[in-house]
Amino acid sequence: MLKPLYFVGSALDDLRAFPRAPRREAGYQLDRVQFGLEPSDWKPMPTVGRGVREIRIHHEGQYRVIYVAKFDDAVYVLHAFHKKTQKTRKQDIEIARRRLKKIR
Repeated sequence: MLKPLYFVGSALDDLRAFPRAPRREAGYQLDRVQFGLEPSDWKPMPTVGRGVREIRIHHEGQYRVIYVAKFDDAVYVLHAFHKKTQKTRKQDIEIARRRLKKIR
């Protein structure tokens, strides 16, 4: 079953700002999630909230898409960003947390 995809806040614009190859990879991975499959490379993000995951894209740099798919009605993309350091910035975690609260 295909779950609809909803972007919270500026997540869609942020994803569209990715270079072409990482943007296409993000789209492919989100498509997998919509069909109930796991992305190729992901990790849980309990610091953001329960059930939140991060898609990791290694292409021309590091790109991340934070989403939650645990709800029956849809997949929600909370945040998309270019990662420049090893550790995820607190600011990026806070953005995803605030957007998660919006959909609850």
